[in-house]
Amino acid sequence: MTPRPFQRRPAHRVGAALAVALAVGAVNGCSPSGSSPPPPVPGDASARVPGASASTSARTITLDEHAAGTVIKVSVGTRVLIRLHSTYWSVPTSSDTQTLAPVGKSGSIPTGTCEPGAGCGIAAADFTARRTGAAQVVAHRNSCGEARRCGPGQGSYAVTVQVS
Repeated sequence: MTPRPFQRRPAHRVGAALAVALAVGAVNGCSPSGSSPPPPVPGDASARVPGASASTSARTITLDEHAAGTVIKVSVGTRVLIRLHSTYWSVPTSSDTQTLAPVGKSGSIPTGTCEPGAGCGIAAADFTARRTGAAQVVAHRNSCGEARRCGPGQGSYAVTVQVS
């Protein structure tokens, strides 16, 4: 049997195959950067805070990557839920647990069906504002995708929570 000569594939076929692959990744809830949001966490009916500095009187707020570098103002008793959309993130922690105390379980929760090493899921932590003051919620990651180091500004997450 003689080998077949190498044949170039027409560009439109390669483009179509790439489009199908990207669509499948979107349906599965994963992206190479690990930045697509996962399905909602059960029991997570809470107010979303926009990325810029925000103030809220809600009893529960949810923060994600878009809130990084902001100052969030809450009142005593408010629950602050952190949901970072990749399992590459460390579990978010509070710099002052007397002001912003961890509650419940924290950790990484895989979501969707994606290839091993893709980081699909969330790093989650829940806190309660216990007393007036300020605390930072921080998390870190070394990888921003399988075998891909994070670029400048992509490996750290910090939000300042001011409790009044």
